[in-house]
Amino acid sequence: MIDHIGLRVTDLEKSRDFYASALAPLGYALMMEHEISGVGFGRDGKPSFWLKAGVPSGPIHLAFGCERNSVVEEFHKAAIIAGGTDNGSPGPRTEYHPTYYGAFVLDPDGNNIEAVCHFEQ
Repeated sequence: MIDHIGLRVTDLEKSRDFYASALAPLGYALMMEHEISGVGFGRDGKPSFWLKAGVPSGPIHLAFGCERNSVVEEFHKAAIIAGGTDNGSPGPRTEYHPTYYGAFVLDPDGNNIEAVCHFEQ
C-alpha cells in the first residue's frame, strides 16, 4: 500500500487551488502547508497527496479510487471548473474490466489525473 505520493509542480498556488477543488468530491481536503514538505491533501486525518514547487517530473498518470460512479462525475466537473483540461469524460472503460468507470483530467502541469470506480452501479 502506498502511504503518500508527491508531485513537483510549476506553480504551487495554482496547483493547490486546482487540487483543492478537484479532489473535494473525493473527500480530500487541504490539510497542511509546510515550507519543506509543500502542500498536503488527504482525508481521514492524514495527508497522503503532496505538492511541492519545482520542475515537474511528469507528465504522470495518477488515479484516485472512488466508491460511486457519481463521485467520478463530480470529480470531473469540479476539475474542469477549476481549470483542468478534459482528457476523457466520465464513463465506462470496459477495455480495462467490465465495471471500470473513470474520468480523466489534465492538471495545470499536464499530469493525467483520474477518478475511478471499480464497482458496478
